[in-house]
Amino acid sequence: MIIAFSVAPAVTNESADMADAVAEAVRVVRESGLPNETNAMFTLIEGEWDEVMGVVKRATDAVLAVSPRASLVLKADIRPGYEGQLMRKVAAVEERLRG
Repeated sequence: MIIAFSVAPAVTNESADMADAVAEAVRVVRESGLPNETNAMFTLIEGEWDEVMGVVKRATDAVLAVSPRASLVLKADIRPGYEGQLMRKVAAVEERLRG
């Protein structure tokens, strides 16, 4: 499965606090060892249901460690039996754009 999620503090003192909290959430994702990428809006992570959801929870907990309230947005592509889709989906679109 691929999860696209965004987690951020709902309460901060300054914009720097927001970036610090998000950085800690992204650190959790990267340390998980699962395939992932981060862009301006979301972090994507690929793996099995329990491991991916566990990473999302730990990333949310990292934000809650610095803020009394967090906002979490989550979208999932659940496709049992498929791996490597994080890169393969983008490659399919790029192939069509070249062709």
